[in-house]
Amino acid sequence: MVSLSTWFRYIAHKLEYSATISWKNYKRGQITDRELGDAVWKNLFQGKLTYMHWNKGAEMAPSIGEQGGTLLVRKLPAADPRRVFVGDVVVLKDPDNPDNFLVRRLAAIEGYEMLSTDEKDDPFVLEKDECWVLADNEALKAKEANDSRKFGPVSMTDIVGRVIYCLRTAVDHGPVQNSHFSMRKDSPVLEVELDVDEMAKNHKS
Repeated sequence: MVSLSTWFRYIAHKLEYSATISWKNYKRGQITDRELGDAVWKNLFQGKLTYMHWNKGAEMAPSIGEQGGTLLVRKLPAADPRRVFVGDVVVLKDPDNPDNFLVRRLAAIEGYEMLSTDEKDDPFVLEKDECWVLADNEALKAKEANDSRKFGPVSMTDIVGRVIYCLRTAVDHGPVQNSHFSMRKDSPVLEVELDVDEMAKNHKS
């Protein structure tokens, strides 16, 4: 049973998401002044804040199983340092294949100084809207991990969501360990929208 306070927090998150998405569409000229208010209410009452995503590969083990997993992803209206934080597991566009998506952990954001273990590489600072993402699986080499050690910094705008729950098998599932800030923000969304049975139905074994 979801508490009333949780529902209020959930509705507040939905309203923020709906307003931000609708305003972005308005600024792009996709909707008119008259349609703006309708779009906010439509997204608020009809849309969900999460979607399911199947992830394959061992790059994010042990957070996500080596055989992959069905993930519950929280949609982000915009990825910036106020909405995603270092330590979050995020879904982002593959820099090498825009039609594909990667799941990696956010390791650094704009303003961070990056130092290499290779003395030949000079340190550098991540520029505005840049971030550094890494695979969790420490057993993999940089090329195998297919993360920022291979393709470099990525734009924050390439981040489309934050992974909040992982179903590895029907009996092995649970919340994904993100930053403290994000886990607190995502708790009402997870409590209202999590449906393990539905995730199990969509799971690819």
